[in-house]
Amino acid sequence: MRPLDLCKRYLALLGQSDLDRVLQLFEPDATVVSPHYGTLGARTYHERFFADTDMSRAIGRIVNTYQAMKDTQHIALHFHYTWVRNDGKTIEFDCMNLYDLNADLTKFTKITRIYDTAPLQGKLRSVV
Repeated sequence: MRPLDLCKRYLALLGQSDLDRVLQLFEPDATVVSPHYGTLGARTYHERFFADTDMSRAIGRIVNTYQAMKDTQHIALHFHYTWVRNDGKTIEFDCMNLYDLNADLTKFTKITRIYDTAPLQGKLRSVV
């Protein structure tokens, strides 16, 4: 599977809130790094994310994709994200997800989410 296809599959499964199938895309010791949640194992991160997010209304629109010309184990996606939280708050922001894949490009070893947290602080402080 090409790295971009793996990323798109991951995003589709996120939209379905399918924790078991999402976790099948990760190596057992994979991590997710997020400004909001910190560094967590893939299971813990996604459990918290699904608990906080109304996935039926959240929207992640891919703006750009970036992949190294020689190193195919790394790809980045630039998003405009509308995060609709289960507490009723809606927050829009741009972010980058950096995806690290295993050697055979079949699973994630790490996802790093990058976004400016300053505009989010007042909206998230009560739920962190």
